[in-house]
Amino acid sequence: MLKRILVLLILPFVLLACKENSLNLKIRFHQVQGLKQGNRVIFGQNHIGTVKNLLYSNEEFFIVDIAIKKDFADHATEHSRFFIITDPQHKENKAVEMIQIRDGGTLLKNNATIEGSTETSVFFYQLFGGIENELKDFEKQFEQFSKDLKGIPESQEFKKLENELQRLAEEMKRSGQAVQQKIKEELLPKLKEEMEKLRKRLHEFGREDEMKPLEIEMEKIQNI
Repeated sequence: MLKRILVLLILPFVLLACKENSLNLKIRFHQVQGLKQGNRVIFGQNHIGTVKNLLYSNEEFFIVDIAIKKDFADHATEHSRFFIITDPQHKENKAVEMIQIRDGGTLLKNNATIEGSTETSVFFYQLFGGIENELKDFEKQFEQFSKDLKGIPESQEFKKLENELQRLAEEMKRSGQAVQQKIKEELLPKLKEEMEKLRKRLHEFGREDEMKPLEIEMEKIQNI
């Protein structure tokens, strides 16, 4: 009897310690797709936490309480997205998957409430992120190209940049209207700025005509 009483007295403190050693988040989903209490939270190949509770609110969405292990808490940031998938290791179960759409960002606070994502919305996040990374590569190429321009005897580097622009155009053609609009409004202005810097640099060496193939590709992108 004494042992049982001691266990009952100690148990709340053990549970409290476990709670404090994890990052607790509340995620709002419109559908839970069969997700249940006890299902896993995963990040890449790692099992990083557990679904603690599910509650249907009066506002027609579900609140999913998850606990992320302390060792993985620093991966949960403002750039994290959470969505429901079939558990890859236990096909009969669902799981909450966490991904990062961007490096860095502010860490999520304990007991924060965040919006859940769908697999479709995550696809668009990743697509935008991939295109932004490609644009950064373009910008680096333009900057380096401008620095080394005087010593370039042939046009291989121009051809390489032209091919990169063609690749961006092909990605846009495969994307939907919303994606195309976002690229035109947010990404292309940066690329135009770098091209203008390059044009001025070429003008200094009397080689401005070599911009024409790049301008043609940019026009194609704008007309998509």
